[in-house]
Amino acid sequence: MIRVVLADDQELVRSAFAMLVRSAPDMDVVGEAADGDEAVRLARSSRADVVVMDIRMPGVDGIAATATIAADEDLAGVRVLILTTFESDQNVVAALRAGASGFLVKDTKPANLLAAIRTVAGGEALLSPGATQTLIERVLRQPDPAGPAPAELAALTDREREVLTLIGRGLNNTELAERLVISPLTAKTYVSRLLTKLQVRDRAQLVIAAYESGLVRATNP
Repeated sequence: MIRVVLADDQELVRSAFAMLVRSAPDMDVVGEAADGDEAVRLARSSRADVVVMDIRMPGVDGIAATATIAADEDLAGVRVLILTTFESDQNVVAALRAGASGFLVKDTKPANLLAAIRTVAGGEALLSPGATQTLIERVLRQPDPAGPAPAELAALTDREREVLTLIGRGLNNTELAERLVISPLTAKTYVSRLLTKLQVRDRAQLVIAAYESGLVRATNP
């Protein structure tokens, strides 16, 4: 059972999402928060698997709450799925860098939201359909001073660089295994090594690192 916390300052929105999540046989809503501070508390007290987080909330917003969750070792297993009104929201990049596993627009289809929760709960990154190019363009316009350092990239083997490049192009573990002719378990091992070596929390940050390092360019097919 996937344990979900919903964080949105609009009660009507939370109620609608709660009804949807509870309709899924493999999910349960274990908490509802009206601000980021409450979302962090509930993530900790309810032992949530996924926090569905709005960006704009009073007090502690979704970005700050995401950063707090990502920095807390006791919440290492908690994944954050950002919901935003617009795919081009300039805060989406900041949220992903803060540790979110992905994002969706609020008007997404109900089935897509449930699928997204399952995806991030399983440790994969999730970007709203059609939004990847917009995201990457923003990443390239907003270089992160805390991005992968040359020494960190130099520590990668040729194979690890190849895997990082493919992750940046959107391949999941199954697709990595097929492309590189390796087992899915080996693909997962490579991803884990990259997370450790580049000191990032999730696959979404690996995608950003692939672009910021220059291994993948927005103009590549």
